[in-house]
Amino acid sequence: MQTIIEPFRIKSVEPIYFTTKEQRISILEKAYYNPFFIHADDVLIDLLTDSGTSAMSSHQWAGIMKGDESYAGSPSYYAFKSAVQDITHMPEVIPTHQGRAAEKILFSILGGKGKYFASNTLFDTTRANIEFSGAEGVDLLCEEGKHPIIPAPFKGNMDVDALKQFIAEKGAGNIPLCILTITNNSGGGQPVSMKNIRDVKQVCRENNIPLFIDACRFAENSYFIKLREEGYANKSVKEIANEIFSYADGCTMSAKKDAFANIGGFLAMNDKELATKCRNLLIITEGFPTYGGLAGRDLEAIAIGLNEVMDEHYLQYRIRSIEYLTNKLIEAGIPVMQPAGGHAVYIDAKEFLPHIPVEQYPGQALVGSLYTEGGIRSVEIGSLMFGKYDDNKKLIPAQMELVRLAIPRRVYTQSHIDYVAEVIIEVFNNRYNIKGLSIIEEAPILRHFTVKLKPVTE
Repeated sequence: MQTIIEPFRIKSVEPIYFTTKEQRISILEKAYYNPFFIHADDVLIDLLTDSGTSAMSSHQWAGIMKGDESYAGSPSYYAFKSAVQDITHMPEVIPTHQGRAAEKILFSILGGKGKYFASNTLFDTTRANIEFSGAEGVDLLCEEGKHPIIPAPFKGNMDVDALKQFIAEKGAGNIPLCILTITNNSGGGQPVSMKNIRDVKQVCRENNIPLFIDACRFAENSYFIKLREEGYANKSVKEIANEIFSYADGCTMSAKKDAFANIGGFLAMNDKELATKCRNLLIITEGFPTYGGLAGRDLEAIAIGLNEVMDEHYLQYRIRSIEYLTNKLIEAGIPVMQPAGGHAVYIDAKEFLPHIPVEQYPGQALVGSLYTEGGIRSVEIGSLMFGKYDDNKKLIPAQMELVRLAIPRRVYTQSHIDYVAEVIIEVFNNRYNIKGLSIIEEAPILRHFTVKLKPVTE
């Protein structure tokens, strides 16, 4: 059989509210050309993020009813802890209300002025929490990952030689942590190979630098290893995940991704002393260590979701659905990240809109056009999200100018995805009518969430 069907049945639905193009033009203008300011009711297909937007299963909803809300020592916490340990084999498990809370705690303790954190590619909140501590986050992406439309199996890998050089330049004592993001979200949802994880671990071990995994999409990355890396075809996703975490000293995770949960996250690690420091900060900011800012029902939902996400029928459908949209766009001549990533389709906005210079944020301009044309909400991952300014206030652009269409798990059907493809193709056919944008107002950190923009008129 060629057709890969959704490995679930729809049990509950919610309506989509339709708007006209004229209405959407007005909505976008009032939102200052920032999709984060658009009301969700005014969005037809919401691909802003796959974080916290998944459809939970009937088992997870049943678990929510079972959730125990005891302040300390809830049985829901122990179910959660057991699920995390079953995958990571890490003894110290600390719940948090979401992934960025885990990052805030970790980098508040390990960061500070003069410190450096090396990564394949840091995502926005990870980098922001590092920089907020006074430290600096540095991306060491492999060469293949820097070329969106040239396929390679593991474009999320870290450049191991660049890591060695970075350690030699900065000094191992100034690098508290090395972080591998799997899959590499900012790099197009591309996977990291097991070989690369082993090689990075070896360099870290030689320099006494702990290795942490940003594990938001660990199951998707594990499935890519099964599909693409020699020696793993006959291993289960869980076995592959166990091996990934065996090379790590700790991990952070937003359970809003590969655990299907609407809220939640965790820190897990082997270092008991570091875990104690993290728990002390957790109590001040999040809550007691057996709930960490979460309700017991959320802990139950995460525990169930962590097991459900490793089902290979689900992962086959998940990866194939992203591939389906990617291939439709490639056939239409649209420049997209190749091969398909694990959770999103990434359009190369620089190639899509060659007439718009990076200083006018082509990715954000494309985001606006996708919304006005078809009510699709997406997000820019380029110079608006990651750009910096030099001493003369001139933009230092990001490595790539991408637009991410993140597909929520178990939410949209094939007809929704076909509609998305049609809208993108329509925008592409009229792309030279799209104008660039300039910034009216911005925040010093994570500006893309609250930035206000206007069209460039000249």
